[in-house]
Amino acid sequence: MDQAEQLRNIIKANSNTQRQMARVITVTSGKGGVGKSNTAINLAIQFRKKGQRVIILDADFGLANIEIMFGAVPKHNLSDLIYKGKGIKDIITWGPMDVGFISGGSGIAGLSNLGREYLSYIIQNLVELDAITDVVIVDTGAGISDAVLEFLVASGEILLVTTPEPTSITDSYSLLKALSRHSRFSSEYSQVKMVANRVESQNEGQTLYNKLDAVVSRYLKLPLQYLGAVPQDSQLAKAVMQQMPISVQSPSAKSSQAYEVIATRLMSKEEDTKVPKRGMAAFFSHIVTGKKS
Repeated sequence: MDQAEQLRNIIKANSNTQRQMARVITVTSGKGGVGKSNTAINLAIQFRKKGQRVIILDADFGLANIEIMFGAVPKHNLSDLIYKGKGIKDIITWGPMDVGFISGGSGIAGLSNLGREYLSYIIQNLVELDAITDVVIVDTGAGISDAVLEFLVASGEILLVTTPEPTSITDSYSLLKALSRHSRFSSEYSQVKMVANRVESQNEGQTLYNKLDAVVSRYLKLPLQYLGAVPQDSQLAKAVMQQMPISVQSPSAKSSQAYEVIATRLMSKEEDTKVPKRGMAAFFSHIVTGKKS
């Protein structure tokens, strides 16, 4: 029995048709420095304000953007769950407004080499994660690495953060091009949605989307939805320096209000989406086995 079949059997054994499945949203960008992690954190806060239980998985290995912005240092990470027997609740750090945070560490990179006993333990914990949260936001690394693409093809919802900078636009297109050509990517399985960040106006955000969507539709035949725009905001920059999400520090700031609009749209679109919730166990099984679960 190969690892893929083992993992499917483990998930099946731990599954219950009545159990809750978390909604998994993966936030990504074609290049660094465009506000990807800020978007992940502030959308998490806005979901929390709407009564959703939220956990962020920091999958940007080697960097600590989420914990720095949270102003909290995690005691444990995903590697401790995999290799040191920690439970899922042990590796969650709680930040502002009780938004949970899991540091990926280097744990995910070694998943494909784990045996049945380890995989069974991880899946049991991930099923528990589904039970304690409504939304998991995965903050990937920036760019077009194999690791980033693995997370994207495993996700039912992909949020692409883009700015008006020419390099951001071209890098976003390059990321979508690599994604569309990935052997396991399917637009029926994964929906791609764009957020325009650091724009001067809502019109600029719409124009940015129109430009990117035009070339993506023409050359990649990839559906690209538009969620909205986050404006340039000096208050957001101050909040970052003070290690506090703008949505907590200044709810009336224009960027906070923009994040609230985007979160509302995501919640309103959830019932209309064609992509069913699969939960964290299925999300990780896709990464490990290279097959949709």
